[in-house]
Amino acid sequence: MSVLRELTLGRLLDETVEKYPDNEAVVYVDRDFRLTYREFGELVDTLAKGLMGLGVKKGEKVAVWANNVPYWVALQFATAKIGAILLTVNTHYQSHELKYLLEHSETENLFIIGEYRNHDYLRTTYELIPELKVQERGHLKTNKFPRLKRVFYLGHEKHRGMYSVPELQAMAAMVSDSRYKARQAELDPHDVVNMQYTSGTTGFPKGVQLTHYNIGNNGYWIGKNQEFRAGDRLALTVPLFHCFGCVLGVLACINHGVTMVILEDFVPVDVMLAIDQEKCTAVYGVPTMYIAMLDHPLFSKFDFSSLRTGIMAGSPCPVEVMKRVIDKMNMKEITICYGLTETSPVMSQTVIGDSMRQMTETVGKAMPEIEIKIVDPESGEECPPHVQGEVCCRGYNVMKGYYNNPKATEEAIDAEGWCHSGDLGDLDEDGYLTISGRLKDMIIRGGENVYPREIEEFLYTMDGILDVQVAGVPSAKFGEQVGAFVILKEGAELEPEDVTDFCRGKISNYKIPRFVTFVKEYPMTASGKIQKYKLRDLAAELWPDA
Repeated sequence: MSVLRELTLGRLLDETVEKYPDNEAVVYVDRDFRLTYREFGELVDTLAKGLMGLGVKKGEKVAVWANNVPYWVALQFATAKIGAILLTVNTHYQSHELKYLLEHSETENLFIIGEYRNHDYLRTTYELIPELKVQERGHLKTNKFPRLKRVFYLGHEKHRGMYSVPELQAMAAMVSDSRYKARQAELDPHDVVNMQYTSGTTGFPKGVQLTHYNIGNNGYWIGKNQEFRAGDRLALTVPLFHCFGCVLGVLACINHGVTMVILEDFVPVDVMLAIDQEKCTAVYGVPTMYIAMLDHPLFSKFDFSSLRTGIMAGSPCPVEVMKRVIDKMNMKEITICYGLTETSPVMSQTVIGDSMRQMTETVGKAMPEIEIKIVDPESGEECPPHVQGEVCCRGYNVMKGYYNNPKATEEAIDAEGWCHSGDLGDLDEDGYLTISGRLKDMIIRGGENVYPREIEEFLYTMDGILDVQVAGVPSAKFGEQVGAFVILKEGAELEPEDVTDFCRGKISNYKIPRFVTFVKEYPMTASGKIQKYKLRDLAAELWPDA
């Protein structure tokens, strides 16, 4: 009998509200914002009806460009309940990237906040969509983004051409309960409910389409492997726009009636204070986040005795860091996850009781109802235990496909339904997976995927650059940093700072080359192909303290 459930995310939430109406669902410690599951469900329904009242149809995309603000999670379910598709937007995006995403995704609706980390989202939005200042709300017509209909401000303030949250909530009165229920009755668990743009292994970012069935079930098993139960409290510190936040975090909690103690941003003292005050039983983070807390001068001032479990993911965990997390933070049941956005995202996870070796040298075993195999990249044949090859995955969690990109979808998912990860690894006799490298040129900086070609294409637009190759620079803190090897046009004179200055405000900070050097030529194969791995080796020599 299958352990998978055929549920929409809306129905999943309704079940949890029915079971645990008085349990806290969402908590923001810094502003004493608290909602029980009943109150959270009511907020979701109000926002959902408001969106319907403004004309949002089934299948429309609703892009959210915001950090972990209080309405974010409610929007995740409000869109799901009316059959709209939540499109998560990376908070680091600058104008160049937002323009690409809005064009490629054909988004009809956009939610934004005012600013984040010194980036004025309002100004960027008005620069991209100047029509907002002169056209009637809800009747937006822009040649640049012909599908875009509505822009919302994710707060209470009013801004020209945008709906505020109170105005959205007021529109709920226009939609009857019967009409709302009829819309929900039209939905299928295999409908796309979430789109995330990922810097995949080839080309520019692609829109990964995930269904209710994909991420609802993945969230269930992620929580189950941590032995989540009603009454647990998760300090949710990772970005909601990323699968780590909205699936590993939110959907694991909703599946098991867990309280989400959400932080808008990762600030070590704020996280430690939330764990202490709210008696959190779990916390999530990438290794650098745990290190930032453990090494903080105020660490000893906080009580971590309530902690039990959580997740560390995004990059390999050093053994000594894991030992400190277990000993100093009391996280004896912490788990490790691995996956891709294309696999909803988790394909493997350690479980409570695994050994220190399994928790630090592997990324666990395949989740229930998911298969993992290792294949020889050349022959396509399955590899025996302890032989390295490409990690492939098959199961309920494999995405529906890339948005408007059937060719890339065919390249990622083969005829037998196996999703090819682009990562290299091996399985042991017990089925534990070890990740050892990447088949492609991807850079992973602090858990963020960076595809070199995207940065190279952008830098080609800079005067004076003849050619550029981007490669990963090994980094103790981030895993990898971004390095650029530039060949200048004849007569051009540039400094490394000129290259980084050119990038600022146009591409995300984490994509901006941290290191730049000028070269005359690149290492090549006999057939003339650039050898990126040799550039990576050179980077390690040039910048040993990255």
